[in-house]
Amino acid sequence: MRPNTARFLPDIGSGRYANMQQLIQLRWLAVFGQLVTISFSNFVFMMDLPLAQMFGVIAALIGFNIFSSLHWRIQREGDNREVSNRDLFLSLLIDVCALTALLYFSGGAANPFSSLYLLQIVLGAAILDASSLWALIVFSSTCFSGLTVTYHPLALLHGSLPDRYLLGMLLCYAINAALLGLFVTHINRKQRERDARLADMRQRALEEEHIVRMGLLASGAAHELSTPLSTMAVILGDWQHMRTLKSDPGIAEDVEEMQRQVSRCKSIVTGILLSAGETRGEAPEETTVCTFLDELVEDWKETRKPAGFVYDNRFGTDLPIVSDEALKQTICNVLDNALEASPQWVKLGVLRSQEQLILTISDKGPGFIEEMLHHVGKPYQSSKENSGSGIGLFLVVNVIRTLGGAVAARNIENGGAVVTLSLPLNALKLNRHNESDNDHSFTPHHGSQPPPVADR
Repeated sequence: MRPNTARFLPDIGSGRYANMQQLIQLRWLAVFGQLVTISFSNFVFMMDLPLAQMFGVIAALIGFNIFSSLHWRIQREGDNREVSNRDLFLSLLIDVCALTALLYFSGGAANPFSSLYLLQIVLGAAILDASSLWALIVFSSTCFSGLTVTYHPLALLHGSLPDRYLLGMLLCYAINAALLGLFVTHINRKQRERDARLADMRQRALEEEHIVRMGLLASGAAHELSTPLSTMAVILGDWQHMRTLKSDPGIAEDVEEMQRQVSRCKSIVTGILLSAGETRGEAPEETTVCTFLDELVEDWKETRKPAGFVYDNRFGTDLPIVSDEALKQTICNVLDNALEASPQWVKLGVLRSQEQLILTISDKGPGFIEEMLHHVGKPYQSSKENSGSGIGLFLVVNVIRTLGGAVAARNIENGGAVVTLSLPLNALKLNRHNESDNDHSFTPHHGSQPPPVADR
């Protein structure tokens, strides 16, 4: 099965917005270059140019560029409309028209700066689709052809025109080379960034496919285990009422312990099914941050019985949230990992930093191996000898990732390690739809993906 990476592809609209911003920046450079060139030609080369008309064209181009900059900034901030191929095409058409007007007033096709049409074609080839590019080529070629027929001839007050023409060609070549170099460098950098994002997103897609497969396997196993566990619970219940077994205190105690362990197994199976999404969302449970964490800690202490455990809850004013079984298992997973590394002491700290829930799990174990910290978030990255190690925190990372949070790990200088889980409270808050006295629905908000953490 191949992962579906289509949903991970970079936003095309965002790429076109970046291209539009690049065109706006290049247009400012063009305006500056045109002002310098016209002024230099008229006052240094002593060419008799129609300054009013040419400066009028530049003023119109400046106005268009200001309008474009403000318009697309407002559109972007308001999230109203993305830049389309048509918008880019029209923007380049305006540039071609402005260039044509300036060339018309300064010698037409004989002007050495007429080769700037090629710059517009290169820009179009980089950011437009094929049909729009060919339309731009046809339009610019038509404009160039028209300049060979009708134009305002150049007139020199002093000096020789051929000398000025050669100098203009040299200047035009330098401008073309500089602008093309800047633009192509920008395009290559964006392409490398896009390739890096695609590689990262494909990796994430593969990891999510891996998680889906494990989820299906766990869900199937949970279904298969539920029936024999229920049968064992019934049999053990019957044994507790048998006189033969009740008369032996040792056997009676063993049966009671077996019943507790079976009950725990059933609870684990239920949690697996909840995490697989088979019952979550049908009747989500309303709770608060502190209540959720207090109950989690009590359950974890009851089942794991740590020798030394510190629970430091400094969250502050409580906040209503949805009780998320997957998040509960995620936190327990990190606590289990810390307990395995440091059986004598584990600490869970709870803080609120603005709109973030910060959970820190500390231990006094050997810490993370440096190599593991360099390969964070990968399955089977662990220093444990048993096969399959590293899956626990790999799943932790991906659960926190779906909630829009972040995971970080570091070693303590004097020994031990700290794993920090940061969760946006908006991902846990109650989301009430159709609020009434008898009807509330609660859904967690899911977000983007954070950096992962390694297992020990």
